[in-house]
Amino acid sequence: MNIYKKLGVGVLGGLLISQFFQPEDNFGDYESVKNFLVETNADSNIESILKKACFDCHSDKTVYPWYSKITPINYLISHHVKEGKEHINFSNWINYSIDKKEHKMEELYEEVEEKHMPLKSYKTFHSGARLSPNEIDDLVNWAKKVHGQYKKSLYSK
Repeated sequence: MNIYKKLGVGVLGGLLISQFFQPEDNFGDYESVKNFLVETNADSNIESILKKACFDCHSDKTVYPWYSKITPINYLISHHVKEGKEHINFSNWINYSIDKKEHKMEELYEEVEEKHMPLKSYKTFHSGARLSPNEIDDLVNWAKKVHGQYKKSLYSK
């Protein structure tokens, strides 16, 4: 057996064995985002947009695609979710200060308005997460309104 065949067998064997090791899944439920939705007065349209484009990476509830069980893809997805939740976790909204909520709502509308969110890599594999211009407008306008309410409450103290 030449070196390339041995190398190929080794790589395939390593991939096969690695399938038995999986990162921890982000299996919460949508109840965890209810405080956020109620506090920010998100209507059903906004909730639907957030559910399809934001909550998988920015809450304690991720809906995983079929290929998420394949190593090394599962580690990449797990990393994206962990990183997303570090930026904003809608499931943890109740624990944010008013100042942090105000800042996070500003970031939300800026990122969506500038089309940095949802990430291109996410939209590539989740076509339903591609937001229409109307959905972008709805989400941005809602987030700006909520941001203004938090900002007003900060300055009224």
